[in-house]
Amino acid sequence: MKVNQKKIDYIDNKIEAIIKKAEDLEKKYNRKINKVNAIYKSSALNLIHYMALRSFDIEKLQEELKDAGLASLAHCENHVMKTLFSVKTVVSSLKKGSKKEIRKDVTSAAKSMEILDKNTKIIFGSPPAKRRTRIMVTIPGEAADDYKFIYNLLKTGMNSARINCAHDNPDVWKKIIDHIKKASVSLNKNCSIMMDISGPKIRTGAITPGPKVMRIKPQKNSLGKVIAPARIWLAPPGVTPPGITPPDFVIPVSECFLKKIKRGSILNYTDSRGKKGTIFITNKQGDGKWGISRKSAYFTTDTKLFIENYENNNSESGTIGELDSTEEFLLLKTGDTLILHADQRVGEAAIYDETGTLVSPAHISCTFPEIFDYAKPGEDIFFDDGKIEGVIESVTKDEITVKIINAKNNGSRLRADKGINFPSTKFKSFNFSDKDKHDIEFIAKHADVINYSFVNNSQDIDNLIKELKKHDSKIGIIVKIETESSFRNLPDILLSAMKTFPVGVMLARGDLAIETGWKNFATIQEEIMRICSAAHIPVVWATQVLEQLAKTGVPTRAEITDTAMAHKAECVMLNKGIYINQALKMLDKILIRMEKFQHRRETILPLLNEADKLEISHEKYNV
Repeated sequence: MKVNQKKIDYIDNKIEAIIKKAEDLEKKYNRKINKVNAIYKSSALNLIHYMALRSFDIEKLQEELKDAGLASLAHCENHVMKTLFSVKTVVSSLKKGSKKEIRKDVTSAAKSMEILDKNTKIIFGSPPAKRRTRIMVTIPGEAADDYKFIYNLLKTGMNSARINCAHDNPDVWKKIIDHIKKASVSLNKNCSIMMDISGPKIRTGAITPGPKVMRIKPQKNSLGKVIAPARIWLAPPGVTPPGITPPDFVIPVSECFLKKIKRGSILNYTDSRGKKGTIFITNKQGDGKWGISRKSAYFTTDTKLFIENYENNNSESGTIGELDSTEEFLLLKTGDTLILHADQRVGEAAIYDETGTLVSPAHISCTFPEIFDYAKPGEDIFFDDGKIEGVIESVTKDEITVKIINAKNNGSRLRADKGINFPSTKFKSFNFSDKDKHDIEFIAKHADVINYSFVNNSQDIDNLIKELKKHDSKIGIIVKIETESSFRNLPDILLSAMKTFPVGVMLARGDLAIETGWKNFATIQEEIMRICSAAHIPVVWATQVLEQLAKTGVPTRAEITDTAMAHKAECVMLNKGIYINQALKMLDKILIRMEKFQHRRETILPLLNEADKLEISHEKYNV
């Protein structure tokens, strides 16, 4: 083969420059490398090498390498220096007078995979028999009273159970954990228990409540025809329905009146509009009754319910108990002004006079007043998962004035307890709230892994490690990457996290997509995967995986494709939903099948049985 000496010299010089930069960075960050857990020493070193590689523009180098028939560095992130020296050795053999160069303290491709698999096993448990990728499932609070639900999840393929401390309480969490452990023993399966602390989640505060009214409505198709009646739970106040599937509506009635209602009873009513209708009672369960309604209705407190044909055709009635106030909202349009308050005053919609002139703009509180110390005019702000976009006009210690720059044509509704994102704002470390500290104490005692939400920098990790040491805890840490700051500081965050063992990263794609921008997110999630691979840190692919299937029972084509992409991670997380078992079964099959065609990020070319007949058949790989 004829060698183009000029190209070989270019490759040799470029590789030499990268190696020198990597060795320089080793010296520069020697103190950080030496602070990591001994298990992570080679991984930390490789991460530094990868950051050195990525500090170069290597597009031309990759093209020259491919043209010369050499490794293009495309998938070298978990064994950087070994690959660089391998390329240099080959290049040296093509150059007269060059000597072979070897460095023995760097990680090979095979060793890097061994390290990553070991780290994954320790934090997520042993892999299932038919797939490498683990599955994490978010457990709803209702599962505390439903052992069979958790048993079925574990039997179907759940490998890790996630409990979010933002919801429920320690009594509920302990019941769920007991169910998980019991099911694990019964099925002889290992299931890691993961628990999230809330962290500094920034949300909208309360809004002035609306009237105490409940609107009952059945499901209708696009033609307005009823396709499913409304499922109604009737019970004394405070009695929750058993089971995982929640009712559409809960109507409080007195215990005395409930006893008179039998299976097959028909309850007649006249709603607040003067419209008449009926509720048909289908069955009794626990301390309540189930009913269905095929008509829309507006109920208020003290609306009368009449039992039709009650005992010898006598009329018997009861009243609906105290209803909750309806959830109000702020209607925001492009160009509107919104005031955020540091104090927890109740939010109100904008007020206009009879001529339509604005008297006072809409206002709402922010649940995280510390943000007022960091936000600056001109920075972006997003509400409700990015549905409403604004820009900060002014900031004081008490108020942030926001100009709405993007909303629906007819206005977007902003409700209480909706997320607020400040993607441009630079944060410092935040102290743990009293709730977080209490939750960490519980987690340290009962869980295998703590999921740390809204990390922004390495100091946040140091704070968590310090807090866990108070409880003499050595549980695993999963760092949730969900802010612009956490993405920007990821390498430094990993080096701090690697002071302890084991460590994982959760790619929390919901908030992260909003923070980094939708158009940027596809490449950003790939970048996070590469950086973690360089550090031999396992990744959880999270947020909206098979979400429509879990909620409605029917998947979308887009989420099936997205789920196939999730195979690149070491673990995939499912969120809760009525059809979670179906989603779990589907995810299990997709992951098993994808492993026949791709190993992490490397493409596999499996046998096509009919290829010599110019046909394609994947029948062999059906699961």
